This record gives sequence, structure tokens and C-alpha cells, in this order.
Amino acid sequence: MKWTVLLLAASAVSQAQQFSTGQAARFVIGQSPYTAQDPGASDKLLGSVSGVAFANDTLVVADSNGIGGSPINHRVLVYRNVSSFVADRKSPIPQISGTCKACVGAATNVLGQPDFTTSELKPTAQNTLRKPVGVAFNGRSVAVADTDNNRVLVWRSLPTSNQQPADFVVGQKDFTSYTTVAGGGLSASTLRGPEGLYLDANNGLWVADTGNNRVLYYGEITQNGQSAKVVLGQSDFGVNQQRGLFPNYVVKADSMMNPTGVSTDGIHLFVTDLGFNRVLVWNAIPTRNGQPADVVVGQSEMTNSTPNDSSKLCASNGTNKDGKATYPERCGATMELPRAAISDGKRLFVADGGNDRVLVWNEIPRANGVPADFALGQPGLELNQASDSAEPERVSSTDSFRTPTSLAWDATGQNLYVTDTYNRRVMVYTPGDFPLPFTAVRNAASPEVYAGGSISFSGTIEEKVDLSIKIGNNDNKKPDGTVQDPKEYKITTVKADTFDTIIDKLANLINAGAGDPYVLALPNKVTQSIRLTSRLGGLPGNQISMATAISPDTAKVVLTTSGATLSGGQNASRIAPYALVTVLGDGLSDETTPVQDLSKPLPTELGGVEFYVDGI
Repeated sequence: MKWTVLLLAASAVSQAQQFSTGQAARFVIGQSPYTAQDPGASDKLLGSVSGVAFANDTLVVADSNGIGGSPINHRVLVYRNVSSFVADRKSPIPQISGTCKACVGAATNVLGQPDFTTSELKPTAQNTLRKPVGVAFNGRSVAVADTDNNRVLVWRSLPTSNQQPADFVVGQKDFTSYTTVAGGGLSASTLRGPEGLYLDANNGLWVADTGNNRVLYYGEITQNGQSAKVVLGQSDFGVNQQRGLFPNYVVKADSMMNPTGVSTDGIHLFVTDLGFNRVLVWNAIPTRNGQPADVVVGQSEMTNSTPNDSSKLCASNGTNKDGKATYPERCGATMELPRAAISDGKRLFVADGGNDRVLVWNEIPRANGVPADFALGQPGLELNQASDSAEPERVSSTDSFRTPTSLAWDATGQNLYVTDTYNRRVMVYTPGDFPLPFTAVRNAASPEVYAGGSISFSGTIEEKVDLSIKIGNNDNKKPDGTVQDPKEYKITTVKADTFDTIIDKLANLINAGAGDPYVLALPNKVTQSIRLTSRLGGLPGNQISMATAISPDTAKVVLTTSGATLSGGQNASRIAPYALVTVLGDGLSDETTPVQDLSKPLPTELGGVEFYVDGI
């Protein structure tokens, strides 16, 4: 299994806790072990989640989504007393039951369903939900974006029972109505597929009215069907300036395309403008309709909307054969389909969903196109390693996302909550004092595990039989996308041959000169086989192909491969129980402590440093 490792060190606490690119989450909510990705519904098991909110030691999670993840459980979960299972960063992790001590959390009540195991879609009512995507909680009121019902439900206080009915509804005239914009008209009291919500300190409701390309501000909700007071992204409540303009949409400081998130830190307003691949920032809370944003991140200027517009936002990484500058696919300044943005009052966090990462700015940007300082979910600002086909297990590690969609900040515990939609979980990240190098935790002395395979020989040897081994690389593609032809190593048997001589001949051919570019061959006379070991460390070795051929077909000798490709290549952070783990770093402790006699049990604390694996 792949483990997450946490070190708690005794060194002096720094004045400013910071996040670090590629760091792992401290805790995981909704899956156990954290790589499970199990579908279903219970008080501990989440489906494909989206919205998340945090206040007063309470976490609220929308267990549903609008981007095709499954299962959709049509519910919202409430977790009270979060500090009882999300330990303070300086405290020992509680040694709860189970193999993953870092996999925590059980919901206390559920909205939209009668119990924790029901996930059926029910008719529109005061206590039902239809694909809720967004949630908001400010410590007083709760709001849920009931997206497919084109409405927002509001509870005046935190619900305490399962399927508790809402107190108010906006976007519809009452709790049983289901009116579309086509039927009800575009106005201050209608909604179309709302996704993002925020409740400010004055209990004022902000709604990202996604399908109408606008953000609405209502103030405090006191009645059903209440009209909004301010609209952003449009000049008035009855206007949708993007309608009928496909594909030449209006891209300006006062326009939007499918906004999915809205939040405020009390000073600034942040809108996640999904369709235009950007986040808009107002330096003061806007008070008039159509008020333009002051700053944009994710784009170089207000009139651009290209996803990952690296040629305008990133530094060049070289030149091509024609001498023209080349650029990385992405960098810390680019975005693709961002879905949420929040601030803790100083930092800005953005769920950059299309790049499978969360971007972190240490200060709220004051100029357009400012690059982020860190990225969570990726080992670098130019990388996206969350690919199902390339790394099917890594995508659910504690340092990886598959489309993060929402964010919440716990000011007291200094924790960032991230919904990881396709991995069906909520991740808990905490800034720390001692970010270790990305390769600091290793399996024994090696940073990588090399793939391997074998070819076995059996049957009856005859002379004048052609035997060949073909070695290729499935990642080595031609310009037309086809795989490069594998290299063939061929011998013709003679009367004096034995399996030992055949194995030696073929192994020597593979290793001749500089050797095959992909593998090393080791003859094994005991097992009558050739062992092939990848020259490529880690996962790329799993793409090395091997095949055999025998001519004529009537020959009685048999060559058997262990598979179509080598296997077992991986990062050494994936380890087995009882393996030796090496942690490399500086300043892990303020003291030097001798190692005790190895005949005694190994300590769980040494020199003030505690070492956790999966929270154990």
C-alpha cells in the first residue's frame, strides 16, 4: 500500500506557518483507507462530494456534484465537534480503531435523506434535495444550493435532526415549486443551477447563479422567494449578456461565464469564473449592479479567457527547432476550470479543478496574473500527475486530487478542507514548520522501485529453430501516435544447445555493448528463465513491453513471459509492512539522541520527534 508519513518535531515553532508545494494532507474524511475510493453512503462513507463549509467546530459537506462523479447521494452531511477527530497539529494523532488512524470523521446528522444509508432521489419538498452542489455555514445559518431544483434552501440555525426541513427557499416561490428560468423569467427572484454559496458575517447570502452567468447578493433571508439586492456579471437582473453569443462571449471585468464559487473575507469579494478560467477579485465589497472586478488571477488581463494560457503567464522553458520560445503546459499563474476560491484574511486559496490542484497565494493578489506561491495536490507548479491511466493508485494518495471542487478554512485549527470529488473524500491540510524535500521519505536507501519481468523456457529443444525476444516501450510513441517497433533479439538453435546455453545467448544479446535501452537481462539457470529489470525507475518501467516469437510454429520449445509488460515499478513511498523507511531532512530535532540497543523494541518517539505512518 502507499502510505502517508507525518513527522511531529520538537524544534522551535516558526512565527508564520506556511503550506508547501506537494505536501500531504494530515487527515482524510469519507474514505478508509484514504486510497479506497469506495462508493456508497453512510455516516463515515462519502460519495462524490462537492461543496464544503466550516464554522464553530462544525463541518458541512454536500455529498453530491454536478461534474459527473458517482455516486450522487442527494444529501448534505453535518459533522459536529470536528476538533474531536481532527487533532491539533501539535497534538498526537488519536490511535483510534482501524488500520488508518488518519482516516477520520462520522457525520452527526444528514439533510435531504431520512438516514445515512439512503441516497434516493425524492420529489421536490421542504426536506428533500436534488443534486445539492454548494453549502454555506457561518456559525449561525446554513444554506444549501439545491442545484437541480434551481433553488437555495436556508436553515436559520444549524439543523440537529435528519432530514430537517428548511426554513426558507429562494429561487422558487415555495418549497414544492420547480420553475426554470424559461418558465419564470430571468429576474431578481429566479435561479438556474446555482452552485456556489457564501454567508457573510452579517448573515447576508451570496449565490453563484451558475446557469445565468451571474452572482447575486440577497442580504439576510427572511422570506420565501426573496429577491436579490445586487447582481454582478450582468448590468441588471433581467439581463444575460452572454445569451446568443456563442462562441464569441463577452469577456470583461464586469462579465462572467458559469461562475461556480463566491466568497468574501469581509473586505474583498472573490468569484470563481469557471467558464473564463479565472478568479475575479473586488478590493471592496461591491454595492451596485454590474460593478467590475478590480483584479483577475488565472489570466493576464480582464479580456482573456484561455485555459492555461502559459504563453502569456509563464516563463519560457526553452526554444523549439525554429528558435521560437516554448512554454510549459501550465505554471503557478495559469488556471483551467477553477471551481472555488476562499481567503483566510491574508492568503488566497483556489481549487484549480482542471489542473487537479489547489493554488495558494501567501497574500491576496493586487495585480493581474500574479502566480501562486504553492500548489497542493501536485509536486510542482508545472505538473499534473493525476492521470488515471498513468498512475491509477497515485491519484488517491494524500498528496493528490482528482478535481478539487470546494474549500473551507478553519481559522482556529488552521486547517484547510478540500473536497476531492472523484476520490469521494474531504482532505484536511495544515500549514507546518518543516516542509521536507519531496523525496525525503524513502523505502530503504532507494527513491524508486524498478519494474521487472521474466521469460521462462520449457519444452523440447530442436536444432534450426528461431527464438526471439522483443523489447519495446508503450510510452515511446511515433508522431502518428503508434508505438515504436520493439527491438528484436534472435538466435537460431544448434544441435548442441541446452536451455542453459540458449538463456546465455539471448541474455548476452540483450546486454551486448551499451545494452538494451530499456532493460537489463539476468540469466537464471535454476529456474530456466531470464529476469528482465527496467532501466527506468518507478512507474515508467511498467510501460516496457516484452514478447517472444518461435519459428517454425511446430517447434516443441516453449517461451513464456510473465506478462505483456514489466510490472512492479513504483515510487518507493509505496512500501510493505516491516520495510525500512528512511527520512532525510534538516532541523527535525533540537537535540542529538543516540539509538538504543536494537534488541529492544523500536521507540515511537526519539529526540522529541514522533513518526506517523497513516496516522499510526
